[in-house]
Amino acid sequence: MYQITVYRKKEPWNKNKLVGQKLPLKLQQIWAIRIRLELSGNVRDLALFNLAIDSKLRGCDLVSLRLRDIAHGLSVQSRAMVVQQKTGQPVQFEITKNTRESISQLIQHDQLTSSDYLFKSRVKASDHISTRQYSRIVDHWVESIDLDATQYGTHTMRRTKPSLIYKKTKNLRACQLLLGHTKLESTVRYLGIEVDDALEVSEGIDS
Repeated sequence: MYQITVYRKKEPWNKNKLVGQKLPLKLQQIWAIRIRLELSGNVRDLALFNLAIDSKLRGCDLVSLRLRDIAHGLSVQSRAMVVQQKTGQPVQFEITKNTRESISQLIQHDQLTSSDYLFKSRVKASDHISTRQYSRIVDHWVESIDLDATQYGTHTMRRTKPSLIYKKTKNLRACQLLLGHTKLESTVRYLGIEVDDALEVSEGIDS
């Protein structure tokens, strides 16, 4: 007697989900989230938010940072370099004063040593927060200022500063270097620059 195996059609991962390019944060939105985190006394999330904006790192690279990656001893540096997991290529980023101060608070609060992960998980099975946890944290941030979480995500954090830089300078090459892209075309697509530019032109024309 033959056994018949029935394969169920696997549902696509994005069924009933809004997908596509995530929006970057505007300057006022950055400060709205930052102020809420400061007022709440959430030391870890404030440092995570600030470093996510400054570093422009992918989630997998951000959550796996150790203190030694951005500091000499316990002194947070103004610049750092990280080898990207996806490409194997190094990328440099600046660490602004606000971010250095929030990381210093995190170091004291969590009593971090040089070899410790910066963003420790509250789940005992993991040494640092996972990309899934990071995604949920980002959702909470944007929802706290009444934004639609389906339009934002972890790539929002990566896109935000390069988007602000491009709008101010129109320097695509700088954005490419900051994002660690090997091709300029990747930066154009990632930032949605052609679309944004077209919309700005359209908005400036009265019909």
